[in-house]
Amino acid sequence: MNGPLKLNTSSSELDLDRPNIEDYLPSGSTIHEPHGKLRLRDLLDISPTLTEAAGAIVDDSFTRCFKSNPPEPWNWNIYLFPLWCFGVIIRYGILFPLRVIVLTIGWIIFLSSYIPVHVLLKGKLRNKLERCLVELICSFFVASWTGVVKYHGPRPSMRPKQVFVANHTSMIDFIILEQMTAFAVIMQKHPGWVGLLQSTILESVGCIWFNRSEAKDREIVTKKLRDHVQGADNNPLLIFPEGTCVNNHYTVMFKKGAFELGCTVCPIAISYNKIFVDAFWNSRKQSFTTHLLQLMTSWAVVCDVWYLEPQNLRPGETPIEFAERVRDIISVRAGLKKVPWDGYLKYSRPSPKHRERKQQSFAETVLRRLEEEK
Repeated sequence: MNGPLKLNTSSSELDLDRPNIEDYLPSGSTIHEPHGKLRLRDLLDISPTLTEAAGAIVDDSFTRCFKSNPPEPWNWNIYLFPLWCFGVIIRYGILFPLRVIVLTIGWIIFLSSYIPVHVLLKGKLRNKLERCLVELICSFFVASWTGVVKYHGPRPSMRPKQVFVANHTSMIDFIILEQMTAFAVIMQKHPGWVGLLQSTILESVGCIWFNRSEAKDREIVTKKLRDHVQGADNNPLLIFPEGTCVNNHYTVMFKKGAFELGCTVCPIAISYNKIFVDAFWNSRKQSFTTHLLQLMTSWAVVCDVWYLEPQNLRPGETPIEFAERVRDIISVRAGLKKVPWDGYLKYSRPSPKHRERKQQSFAETVLRRLEEEK
């Protein structure tokens, strides 16, 4: 049998993959080849860079906030595998069709009532009936997952100058809260059938939509928020200040917009039990339709919701400090870990200037080491 295969790669081929360090050196600088063997202190000179890189790989607390945590496999032997197969048949062959029927009946009841109410009625009566119908269809959605939701604390009421804030795991957070109280939510504008519902049905309860990429939308939304909280007859305003879905293990930084409206802030903590399904929606990997199908083919969605004590801005407290204090309250109640990250970084790439500064610093360290070897 032949010996191990050796790869004969020419030096010119290797040079194609090797970064050109001279591109990051000051103009006029050259590299001189060192004499002698590489010593320990040569490695120690670049140890800060290596330490920083290793730390980013090993302890990336930002990426962990947006990762799904798959359950540990338990169908790994001949005794458990038949039981797992039986569970799959029950979930997909019996529960899923029944849940589709429940959701279909819910939509038939909702649309046959909503359309006449929206077209024929006006004023406060129409608003009241539309709120009840929105709560009804959200209840059908929760039933289609066999949702087991336990609410703690007093139910929210319609009062002026108050805003509700909650941690955010999935778009189903809104559905779970909406089945109890018809909130007016501020939410990212979505495409497809979700966007159609946003611009028609949810528009009737005073929901506010924005496009994250449009800078002008921020000014418009801020004005709408201030106008909404002043109205005594408006539905309670619900905001997810993290600005993105987090995997219900962590909380990222709260945006200060909800905390500089000059009104009472009512925290809501949401915690999902992952024994049956992980409710986290990773919008980069799956559509909301796929996410709903995942929930509808699980055993159940188990959730706890806490309506916590209202908070007000303290004397001398900034909106950012106020936001952090409310985040502390929600994190403690829901058993979540706080991390000092802005959730919007999920949608952006590192600045090229920041990357170039790191490259420049590393190149200068190597150059200084080589100069000492002259």
